[in-house]
Amino acid sequence: MAVSKTCAETDLPQQIRVSEGSAIVLELLEGKLNAEPTTAYFMTYKAGKCTANCGFCPQARSSRSKAELLSRVIWPIFPTCSVLKKLEAAVENGKIMRVCIQALTYPEVIAHLAALVTAVNQHAKVPISVSCQPITIENIRCLAEAGAERIGIALDAATEILFSQVKGENVHGPYTWENQFRLLREAVEVFGKGKVSTHLIVGLGETENEAVSLIQRSLDMDVSPALFAFTPVRGTKLETKPQPPIESYRRIQLARYLIVNGHARSEDMHFNSDGCLIDYGVDKETLEWIVETGKPFLTSGCLNCNRPFYNEKPSGPIYNYPRKIRQPEISEIKRQLGLKPTP
Repeated sequence: MAVSKTCAETDLPQQIRVSEGSAIVLELLEGKLNAEPTTAYFMTYKAGKCTANCGFCPQARSSRSKAELLSRVIWPIFPTCSVLKKLEAAVENGKIMRVCIQALTYPEVIAHLAALVTAVNQHAKVPISVSCQPITIENIRCLAEAGAERIGIALDAATEILFSQVKGENVHGPYTWENQFRLLREAVEVFGKGKVSTHLIVGLGETENEAVSLIQRSLDMDVSPALFAFTPVRGTKLETKPQPPIESYRRIQLARYLIVNGHARSEDMHFNSDGCLIDYGVDKETLEWIVETGKPFLTSGCLNCNRPFYNEKPSGPIYNYPRKIRQPEISEIKRQLGLKPTP
């Protein structure tokens, strides 16, 4: 696909951030990993913080957090040319199966993203996801023309009120609830069905009913919803807010899996007066079998994205498993869900 003149002529940024785990897999850093990422996670680099002001994010313009953080992950800076060379080797060796480029919001970000996507495609045969706030359909087209395979446009919050409180008007952010949904619809038009994702952060104050309803709404738009557990980071607006209860997160994970895989719809499920999930809308045998597979509790997102320990410490509790779940862990998950443990 030809790249538009505006995108093609953009200079490639000289530096880029790489998640610490990805940097170890790419042999940019030395270190040991409890679970190796199967996707190389990059982030656009600029001096200073993002122009947005999301309450949970270390990169927010009013955040006092270290600039090298995104969630609880460290993202050191490397020369872009060195990263691309290492990536080429890692893809050839089968260590990396996808590239995901995370983006801050700043005036030149789309041009930088388009140049990075083009450069990755020139160095490695690997699908590329871009996670950003494109603002306009023209920017969405630019990224598709540059060669991005998928785009992620995060909603993060499950309701319009929460969105305003953590990303929008209440924190003087540039985003609106209505515009996010417009962008998601436009992204599906440009990238196609199954090629657009959104993120939902569980634990911002939503009920389980509200989270499950947003998952269904996203899927009905042909947008793939991925789950994150809220993670407090020192220096952010929400630094004192706790992570969500693991039991609640497990219920939402299971509901998401059932919805995404066509086993049930949110309308089939039942919630109590507090909005807690009490019935998944499927028979007990099906539910038990699905839980036993462990699949609902793996990292959700693009194909080959396992995102190790983005929400949690390796010591646990593990919200999104980055690898196959062991039988004792399945038994613990069943206990968290209030199901009979595996004998």
